[in-house]
Amino acid sequence: MKILFICENYYPQYGGAEVLFKNLAEGYVQRGQQVTVLTHRLKGTAKKEILNGVVIRRINSFFSRYAFTFSSIITAVQLARKHDIIQTTTFNGAPPAWIAGKLAGKPVVLTIHEVWQGKWKEITGFSWLKSKLHELLERFIYLLPYHRYICVSEATKKDLLRLNIKPNKVERIYNGLDYTFWDPKKVEKRPLAELRKQLGLEGKFVSFSWGRPGESKGFEYVIRAASAIAKEMPHAVLLLLFGATEKYNKKHQQLLALIQGHPNIKVIPSAPYDQLRNYVALADCVIVPSLSEGFGYSAVEASALGKPLLISDAGALPEVVSGKYRVFQRGNSDDLAKNFFALARGKHHAIPLKRFTWEDCISQYLEHYQQLLSRAE
Repeated sequence: MKILFICENYYPQYGGAEVLFKNLAEGYVQRGQQVTVLTHRLKGTAKKEILNGVVIRRINSFFSRYAFTFSSIITAVQLARKHDIIQTTTFNGAPPAWIAGKLAGKPVVLTIHEVWQGKWKEITGFSWLKSKLHELLERFIYLLPYHRYICVSEATKKDLLRLNIKPNKVERIYNGLDYTFWDPKKVEKRPLAELRKQLGLEGKFVSFSWGRPGESKGFEYVIRAASAIAKEMPHAVLLLLFGATEKYNKKHQQLLALIQGHPNIKVIPSAPYDQLRNYVALADCVIVPSLSEGFGYSAVEASALGKPLLISDAGALPEVVSGKYRVFQRGNSDDLAKNFFALARGKHHAIPLKRFTWEDCISQYLEHYQQLLSRAE
């Protein structure tokens, strides 16, 4: 099978969608499939390269994922004619993928991480006009008839079906996680003790929250809750790690201003993914304060390490969390603090670990591709 990915971002860009597509593409190659990725060119990247067996074609789009929607069309059609099936995702890769599939007569699969209809202003901080323009763009994408819609959670699937997409075309396939990396047995106690000492966290009750400082991540609510928590638990420290700060500079600066002078909050520099496990492991609990979440990698990763979790009720978080956890109302700092105290006292829900493996994810995607191709014969 020859599979063409058309997506606005790909490695070395890093995020939930990029993690999914890199693992799918390389997983397909390991199973004997041929894979090409068409994406927009990032600064410092080659126009064409082969990475772990995946052929990557990067289109000059003025380093803009928005421009990729238009600049990629001709190449997308040319490549589509040489492939059996097209895989894409929301948002900017979807229109050229649909056009290429239509002109080349190839099935197109659309993966949906989150449905943001009616939520753009709330979870992005965009102006009213910019929010409305993005809502129109998203709605336009869903009006195009794709052959299969893959949602990364039941929460996302539920939101999509509200838009009158035909239910028989919609499936749910969870993203995968590398449980070899997120294995609590791989965590060594001595480096953790040294890291706690280095950060001045000895004798502290440490909560940890991390991610890109976008509007949808809700970091301001956990920061505000930290003040109330400190009054009752002076030894409680909130550890924050922000990634991709250059892309979210305005929001990042707002959060830093909110934190300034707070003795119970520590902000640590962005760290490579392979170092993240130690920060999660040293925490006494993990807080995921998102306002919207299509899958929720932070919750799944912390659950895999056996960390007690405090999560918001946004999107898929209550669906994917496992182990010891409590849920608070999204965007409510008072409810966050209330549930934090309960979690710190050992009052929590407890369910067995939920596993989301790449093997299952890859197998299910390939099964849907085969179904579509058999119908086309």
